[in-house]
Amino acid sequence: MPDPHPLTGQPFASPVPPGTGWPGDTADADTPVARNARDVARLARTADSVPELGTLISVCRACPRLVAWREEVATTGRRRSFAGQPYWGRPTPDFGDPDATRLIVGLAPAANGANRTGRMFTGDRSGDWIYAALHRGGFATQSTSEAAGDGLALKGIRIAAAVHCAPPANKPTTTERDTCGQWLVRELHLSQERLRVILALGSFGWDAALAAARAAGWQVPRPKPKFGHAATATLTTADGRAVQLVGSYHVSQQNTFTGKLTEQMLDEVIARVRELG
Repeated sequence: MPDPHPLTGQPFASPVPPGTGWPGDTADADTPVARNARDVARLARTADSVPELGTLISVCRACPRLVAWREEVATTGRRRSFAGQPYWGRPTPDFGDPDATRLIVGLAPAANGANRTGRMFTGDRSGDWIYAALHRGGFATQSTSEAAGDGLALKGIRIAAAVHCAPPANKPTTTERDTCGQWLVRELHLSQERLRVILALGSFGWDAALAAARAAGWQVPRPKPKFGHAATATLTTADGRAVQLVGSYHVSQQNTFTGKLTEQMLDEVIARVRELG
């Protein structure tokens, strides 16, 4: 049974079918669907722009376990407080400025956050932190993010993920990471002429960014740069441009509730990203 979108009131089925009017959805019924890792590699290469890549990501069905989980949450596994809302229930595409010089790489959508809203870091506690920090740093037009279509826009920065589907227990398998990582490789290919800084949230995002850079033909320091909060490493694109990789503890509740990551620490990293980019 369709449920009303929390902002527009338009009814949607869950998961949301492509082309039915969800805010920000650029896919439709004719968008090619990747159904395995080989399809991901093939379709990623066809994307000629960041928005086109996002469209392809948003309908991917290459990882059976992730497809089953994201759709189970979207139908029978909803959090009680969101039970009357439609759930996106599809892969969450990148969000932000398509011409950005800075890229954030997170882990994966939250089951009742971006898996519900269809927009990276929207509708959960992690999003409350990252968007507030981006707003303080001058990258976001507003400090909160409740639902797609709420007017939020990013300037000069874009948010991607190592894995674009919500994984059970927030733990994608190695195969799922490597399959989805091919989208990130294409992201780097499409962005390398203008990209100056990559902000990796957590060690998973750090390792995914390094792996994608190598696969894109970039030079990565050896031994592998070690992750840490405010750690930095210089990557070199295939055409010789320097891209700075900056690490930050993830904005997960495990880190923000315990004080491992504070607002000041996050603001300092965001300021560094602005300075380098």
